[in-house]
Amino acid sequence: MARLLLLSNGHGEDLSGALLGKALTRLNHEVDALPLVGVGSPYVDRKIAVLGKTKDFSTGGLGYTSWQGRLTEFFQGQIFYLLKRFWKLILIAHQYDLIIVIGDIVPIIGAWLTNRPIVTYLVAYSTHYEGKLRLPWPCKKLLRNKRFLNIYSRDQLTAEDLSEQLHRRVEFLGNPFMDDVLTPCPRLSEIKYRIGLIPGSRFPELEHNLNLMLSVIELLPEDRFTKNELSLDLALVPKLDNFRLKKLTNQHGWELEETSNHSAEPVLSRGHYRINVRREAFIQILQNSDLLLSMAGTATEQAVGLAKPVVQLPGSGPQFTENFAEAQRRLLGPTVFCADGVPGGKLILRNTAELTMDLIDRIKEDFDLQQRCKRQAKLRLGKGGSGDRIAKAINNQLLLISSNCSGRTERII
Repeated sequence: MARLLLLSNGHGEDLSGALLGKALTRLNHEVDALPLVGVGSPYVDRKIAVLGKTKDFSTGGLGYTSWQGRLTEFFQGQIFYLLKRFWKLILIAHQYDLIIVIGDIVPIIGAWLTNRPIVTYLVAYSTHYEGKLRLPWPCKKLLRNKRFLNIYSRDQLTAEDLSEQLHRRVEFLGNPFMDDVLTPCPRLSEIKYRIGLIPGSRFPELEHNLNLMLSVIELLPEDRFTKNELSLDLALVPKLDNFRLKKLTNQHGWELEETSNHSAEPVLSRGHYRINVRREAFIQILQNSDLLLSMAGTATEQAVGLAKPVVQLPGSGPQFTENFAEAQRRLLGPTVFCADGVPGGKLILRNTAELTMDLIDRIKEDFDLQQRCKRQAKLRLGKGGSGDRIAKAINNQLLLISSNCSGRTERII
């Protein structure tokens, strides 16, 4: 058994790290986590120990996407927080046999400072963005260092590109964040078409995103609801409770219908428009939807991995901006759609509603669209079980270390 430390920087990275961590514990390794951004909720949810005192920031670690975000992070003290996390990492690193990086240049630098053996899952970078991956300085130099034992990419194209650039083997074994969503969930009630609404999870961006989505819903053909042909399912985090949701939506003309059964989820309504509010049901919504209207990062990737078409709705950020949405389309390919117009403007809201209905009417009859979704799912995200595959590869690396070294590392396995 080895002591392993997961080092990640972002909610999506934490999710991948937590799923990989669970796979490693199944191989009898002791796993801890040091998230560099946020509180590391995915680790906590899966009972992986989170080290040190964590803190959440309003930008969710995405302040780099704008000058305003960078200033916000500076004044909120995120830079100093990151330095403190680095210092803690350096102090405790000697207790671990291997550092596992999930993310980008930030945890890569942190891991390099520890002088410990390192394995890296580069979930944040892809050749699909530009056709040739341009790693930020000094990422390329560090990844060539012999202490970086294994490197795993997020897609096959990136693995081939980086293998050539780094003059070493880079492998694509899939993406752990797909493992949970590929496990079948119970079916929702049968209806002709289902649209999943994914407004994201970060506050206060989530609230702004939800308001934009409601504006789009109001532009959908009302007769599709009166005929009971179309169902809308809203994936919400528990933090946006009924009281807060009611206060947010009432000012835009929506009513929150609650039942006497407190365990039942409520319904948002406005005239004939109805939206099923579902918490802790994100995976179920993904699997049951014919199409997703999304303003999220990892959730959109998971939808594409399930061969679902996605309609983007760019907002004001800090995450889901016009630039982020455009980069996401390059990453995930031609089954992610976005309407024309200025974010938040009447034109893009109307065009998004029309695009959504066009895709809904096509998805069950258009064989080419269905096949394209399946091809992109495999090409961009890979197949399920990647957490176990990467964990086994790491385990094999630990076996190699224990057979080649003496002293402490002889006792790893």
